Amino acid sequence: MTIPPIILASASPRRRDLLCQIGIEPMAIIPTDINETPNQRELPPRYALRMADEKARAIVLPDGIDDGAVVLAGDTVVAVGRRILPKAETEDQARSCLALLSGRRHRVYGGIALRLTDGTLRSRLVTSSVIFKRLHRDEIDAYIATGDWQGKAGGYAIQGPAAAHIRHIEGSYSNIVGFSLYDVSALLAASE
Repeated sequence: MTIPPIILASASPRRRDLLCQIGIEPMAIIPTDINETPNQRELPPRYALRMADEKARAIVLPDGIDDGAVVLAGDTVVAVGRRILPKAETEDQARSCLALLSGRRHRVYGGIALRLTDGTLRSRLVTSSVIFKRLHRDEIDAYIATGDWQGKAGGYAIQGPAAAHIRHIEGSYSNIVGFSLYDVSALLAASE
């Protein structure tokens, strides 16, 4: 597969690391600054796709960037039922998320969007399911103390200390980390 030059529309170091894991080094990383507020009554899967699409569309290629570059964007949404959990910015938000996730199944929706050189947008939605063990207060306190929750959807990162509390996952592990490498590869292969 011939990979075109890629602009990664993400501030997430995890997405860059995931791409490098499969031998893809973005030629540039350009974070987006879009309104990430869910629309009224917007369901989590639709929200994840919309965010990825909007991030891919928002990138303006700076001078000097190869015209043959494609833009790759992703968004990760952690949801319990219809409820979209925030990217935890405070300890209280993280505690609230972890208390809600404790002992139950939740879904992680990954929206992936690829903007081709002609402006065409190709998107995919990936769904993974995660079950946390029932968390005791001291376990939540210990996890909060790590700081690993900061800025993470749902207040946790599966690739960090929270992994000790994950009983079961179904679906793509890399989707939970940042985006599904299988689906990114498939989108890139289809863009040839």
